[in-house]
Amino acid sequence: MLSDDQLLRYSRQIMLPDWDVPGQEKLVAATVLVVGLGGLGCPLAQYLAAAGVGRLILCDFDHVDITNLQRQVLHHDADVGRLKVESAADKLRVINPGVRVEMLAQVVDAALLARLLPEVDVVADCCDNFATREAVSAAAWAAGKPLVSAAAIGWQGQLAVFDPRHVESACYRCLYPGADDEAPTCSEAGVMATTVAVIGSWQAQEVLKVVAGAGKTLTGQLLLWDGQVNEVRRVRTPRDPACPVCSVQGVEKA
Repeated sequence: MLSDDQLLRYSRQIMLPDWDVPGQEKLVAATVLVVGLGGLGCPLAQYLAAAGVGRLILCDFDHVDITNLQRQVLHHDADVGRLKVESAADKLRVINPGVRVEMLAQVVDAALLARLLPEVDVVADCCDNFATREAVSAAAWAAGKPLVSAAAIGWQGQLAVFDPRHVESACYRCLYPGADDEAPTCSEAGVMATTVAVIGSWQAQEVLKVVAGAGKTLTGQLLLWDGQVNEVRRVRTPRDPACPVCSVQGVEKA
């Protein structure tokens, strides 16, 4: 049950007909795992905290570098050299002291995911390498947890929801069966600051919808955005019947 302070703080979203008090109560009770506190993870975590998610688990082993400051908005000049999870957690607690913020400054691997996922409602994949994405995707699918995955480079971004609770959902491996870490990174190809701002905030919005059951999520679709021309496309993402990750998993019909 929401307190009087919470009802007032979150009143502008509570008044939305498809959100209302039940949606906010679900959010306040939710735990979201954020993998990566860089360009995407910063705006995502910022808006999730402001919106009132009850518990954020932040995972990132990296330290703040001066080249991050152009786009990673939770990290400031004084944070250079600090762990990103510590820098981000400090800002998030200022944004909303009512959110429980936990930090894990370590590589996200199978053992860590096996420990964390049973207590998580949604996973937000904000990382910058395919190996971690595949590990997170496979673990989330096996645990039956929805995954909101985003990527950004240059002026382009993409966003998808992989939800094993829905029969129409593909998994990350269905879309990228041959993905590897030879793809260019932001440090090699560059990235516009506003690209991660747009995609990270859209990613946060999908997390909010998944948690509250509000609106229509991107489950079964891939959103592609080109910031140079402000063009948005959505393509269907059918499940691969031969996928080694999701074809052998039971799914709950939504």
